[in-house]
Amino acid sequence: MEIKKRINMELRNRALGEVTELVLDNCLCVHGEIEDLNDTFKELEFLSMAIVELSLLAQLPSLNKLRKLELSDNDDYVEEGEEEEEEKEEENAEDDGEEEDN
Repeated sequence: MEIKKRINMELRNRALGEVTELVLDNCLCVHGEIEDLNDTFKELEFLSMAIVELSLLAQLPSLNKLRKLELSDNDDYVEEGEEEEEEKEEENAEDDGEEEDN
C-alpha cells in the first residue's frame, strides 16, 4: 500500500493536527522518499515507518512533538550517513523529553 493511502486510513476521520500516533509500516515509499507527511501533523508524538524502503530523510518535516521515530528494517535502503543522523535525532528527542520531565 502507498503511504498516501495509509495516512488516509490512519486518520480515521480526524484532522491532521489531532493525530498523535501514525504507523506506516510496510508501506511503499516512492523513490525511497517520504511523501504526504508534512508539518500539519502538529501533535504527532510517535511515527513508525518500518520496512518502507526509505532511503532519504530529507523530506521529513519538522515534527516538534515527536517523541519516537521508528525506522527499523530500512537498512538496505537508507543511504550511508543517514543512520547516524537518525540516531542523533532520536537522542535529541529523548533528551528533550528528559528536560521537560525536570
